[in-house]
This record gives sequence, structure tokens and C-alpha cells, in this order.
Amino acid sequence: MPGSSWGHMFRISTFGESHGGAVGVVVDGCPAGLELSEADIQPELDRRKPGQSHITTPRKEEDQIHILSGVFEGRTTGTPILMLAHNKDARSQDYHHLLSLYRPSHADFTYEKKYGVRDWRGSGRASARETLARVAAGAVAQKYLRERHGITFLSYVQQVGSILADIPLGSVTMEQVESNIVRCPSSSDAQKMISLIEEVKADGDSIGGVVRGEIRGVPVGLGDPVFDKLPADLAKAMLSINAVKGFEIGSGFAGVALRGSEHNDPFGADETGQIRPITNHAGGTLGGISTGELIHFRVAFKPVATIGKRQHTADKAGVMVELEASGRHDPCVVPRAVPIVDAMAALVIMDHLLRHQATR
Repeated sequence: MPGSSWGHMFRISTFGESHGGAVGVVVDGCPAGLELSEADIQPELDRRKPGQSHITTPRKEEDQIHILSGVFEGRTTGTPILMLAHNKDARSQDYHHLLSLYRPSHADFTYEKKYGVRDWRGSGRASARETLARVAAGAVAQKYLRERHGITFLSYVQQVGSILADIPLGSVTMEQVESNIVRCPSSSDAQKMISLIEEVKADGDSIGGVVRGEIRGVPVGLGDPVFDKLPADLAKAMLSINAVKGFEIGSGFAGVALRGSEHNDPFGADETGQIRPITNHAGGTLGGISTGELIHFRVAFKPVATIGKRQHTADKAGVMVELEASGRHDPCVVPRAVPIVDAMAALVIMDHLLRHQATR
């Protein structure tokens, strides 16, 4: 399967570069009859776009989405949906000095060694600008899943640097997430996070963080053993996002400190008489298949690689040089990563739901 495509029955292929003419996506496998317009897609892109606050990159892109196929008279036709947004504020000249340099912790070195050529303008396909296409496709999946199956997605910033917000699972609303520029639903912790990001930005540096994802309303039975387990596909989806260095579901790494008697999720009957797990250390899946409980996971993002501090690196000739990066970059990626996590989660659930329906 080509590296720019994702999914089986709900399949997307993204295209475009950071400083090319446009970024877009082809969505194949969306069921016919879904009411869909640009107005359904744009709000999610607005949450991801650059320049939305003083703690994000100052690049100004409206990311105005255009649907060019697959929709007729306001409804999906069942044929491929092509969506794209033109790049308006690319400044390739900001990167010309990087033509012969390998930036620390960037994909410059690996892309050139793999392909023999690289697009040095803002990282090309390795740029997080590619995620615009994923968010557009994810918005289609979210609308279908919400309207047809009552499945919703809610991600938020749980941690920036060492500042960790203690937020009860299943308690957060979208209004709380969007109430501040860092997208942490705890207002007191959000202010601490913003101050920290401002501090590292003023120092010409960057910092990482953690996004927690919640998927609500998923029915029992999604996931295909052995290699297409639902948590395995969620992990791959999240690890495909730029700057992601870690993924855990349920209790994750903290679970290793528990004994089996503490970690096991016993079954019981709820108030309606339905059998279900009483606790949810597993994070909403067992044996790679959804249990019907809240699916919750955490995604760790590294500090942004492009910083304003002087760093040592090498050029193509192997000569050691000093690099002080220019251009426009996020001091912390997690506030803008929230809708990307939502989108990738929706793409996974949408694909597995359609595959599950095909087996019944």
C-alpha cells in the first residue's frame, strides 16, 4: 500500500507539500447519501490552521477547503471525494539557506538518503502541513459516525512539558476544550501551560506535550484479529502524525505497576441488565476488539525540531556548521495537534465500522 494512503474500505490518499500549490485528499469509500458541504469540513480545519494564537506559528493560511468531486446536490454520491486547500502564505525563501544542510531531528537526512532528492522548502511532504488533508478527511468520517451511529471524538491537551492536568475520563466537553488557546479543559492548568510555552518561545526553544483522546459511543465488536486489532490501528494512525513519539491505550505504561488483581476489568450487569466491564483499565478494547466502553488513549508529541537557538549540524559535504533556524514554527505543537488526533481516530473507527458491517 502506498505510503500516502490509509484505510481499507474507507480509504484516503493525501497529496501536496508545505510550499507547493495546494494540499488535499481523495476520500474513497464514503457511503452515498451523507449530507456534506465545505461548511461541514471548515470548522475542523480552522482548529488546525496556523496563526490562530500567539503560541502557534505566525504563518497565515486560511486553509479554505474546496470539494471538487463526490458530492452532488449536497449529498455524497458514493464516488471518490476530492478536497483541497490552496497554500497562500508560503515563503520558500526562508528555507533557501537549508539547501545543503541537514537540520537536527528533521527528515532532511532520511528523505535525501531514501529518495536521492528532497524538497527543502519547509520539509515538503514531511511537513505537518500535510495533516490538513487528514483533518479534512477526518471531518467527513466524524460527521458520518456522529449522525449515523452516535459516535463522537474528543481530544484535548493533558500535558505540556512537566505540567500535567488531572482530568477525569469522560468528563470533558468541547466547550471546555475550546475555552482557551492551549486546548486544555482545566483552566488553571491551561494558564500554566500557556506561560510555559511563552517562556520557551521567548528563549527561542520548543517544548513537547501529551494529547489525550477519547472516543465515545463505539459499539461492541470493532477490530479484526490478529494484525488489524483496533488498538493496533489506532497506534499506527497516531504514530503516523508528525512529531509523535509515543502512544498508549487504557492504563498504558502505568499499568505495569499494577498486579493482575488490580488491573483486570471484571464483568457485571449494568442497570439495564446488559453485561459489560465494570472498570476500564483496558481502554475500551479486549483482544483488539471494542468492548462498547469509552476508548481512551494518550499521544506523546516531542518538542518541535525547528528552534531559534544555535545548533551544530553537518552539510552535505560533511562539514560541521552552526545553524540558527529561521522561518515560522510552533513553539509547542500540541494545541494544533488536537483536531489531528480527532481526525485520525475517526478515520480508524470509520474504516473498522464499515469492515465490521461487511462481515455481518
